[in-house]
Amino acid sequence: MADAKTASAGGDFLSGAAMSGAKPRLADPHLLVVDDDERLRALLQRYLSTNGFRISAARDAAEARALMKSMAFDALVLDVMMPGESGLDLAKSVRAHSGVPILMLTARGEPSDRIAGLETGADDYLPKPFEPRELLLRLSGLLRRAAPPAQAANQPIKMGAALYDPGASRLTKNGKPVRLTSSESALLQLFAAHPGHAFARGDLCARLGVALERSIDVQVTRLRRKIEDDPKLPLYLQTVRGIGYVLVPDRHDER
Repeated sequence: MADAKTASAGGDFLSGAAMSGAKPRLADPHLLVVDDDERLRALLQRYLSTNGFRISAARDAAEARALMKSMAFDALVLDVMMPGESGLDLAKSVRAHSGVPILMLTARGEPSDRIAGLETGADDYLPKPFEPRELLLRLSGLLRRAAPPAQAANQPIKMGAALYDPGASRLTKNGKPVRLTSSESALLQLFAAHPGHAFARGDLCARLGVALERSIDVQVTRLRRKIEDDPKLPLYLQTVRGIGYVLVPDRHDER
């Protein structure tokens, strides 16, 4: 495609062929797109949203950091050349504490530039100009490789003495039924569908239609009392510092 930073409005980037690209198989992956070019951000946001992704966008590294403090993302798309902190610097900083997939975008496509990007911890590197479908396929590939082993549909999840049956929305502990409120059931169902995935409080609010993040904290506390042996030292419904919560069930071979 023509470089989206120089293409005219309504150019090839959003052509009918591009907009009909294959949608990713993963359900609603949440991407953070970071680029100082406002028009390019809008084009990427529209194209990727049309192809099955949820998108947040930032104009620079500082805005990206603010978003990452309140939300968890499934992958990052970073422009290399940005004013202030570069995309390479941001990728290196993120990789120091997170394994989130990172795709770099840049107009500099020399092998040495690609190597520099990969050395920061980026997972892939796409030089501009690029075909929108190639971006889509590369992102889908990154997400598939990063995804934890798929949880079999309705497969019970073991958490020590507690066992949750997603198909029946039923929790037992030591073989005895544990009553769940509708809010607790909805939250546990979401966690069970994505074991090992760290959810930001804001993301949980959006998915469950809850107005206040404090409400999520209260529901998590109540669930811990019903699941954990020691709710003050949770082993299964864990807090992820700076992000939110994650469900870490027993491995299958530990049952």
